[in-house]
Amino acid sequence: MPSEGTPGSDSPAAREAVADLAGRLDVSEADVRVVSVEEVTWRDGSLGCAQEGMMYTQALVDGSRIVLEVEGETYEYHQGQGRVFWCEKPTQ
Repeated sequence: MPSEGTPGSDSPAAREAVADLAGRLDVSEADVRVVSVEEVTWRDGSLGCAQEGMMYTQALVDGSRIVLEVEGETYEYHQGQGRVFWCEKPTQ
């Protein structure tokens, strides 16, 4: 469950990220702590999570960076263009 007092932790994107991570790790949503939710403007359509060999639209994209924590391990989720996803290797 999103952490009380963390700005943006109650946003739909943060709730979606918490649910996704809980499912990935097979833990309760209550075990997932929202560390931060930061509004960002991504440089391109990769949403700060570019993968080698892929092409992305070259336009600025409004979104957010959501950092979650479970048992001392942090996980970064990126949001933009109607998507929320875990970014294993952030490039921005």
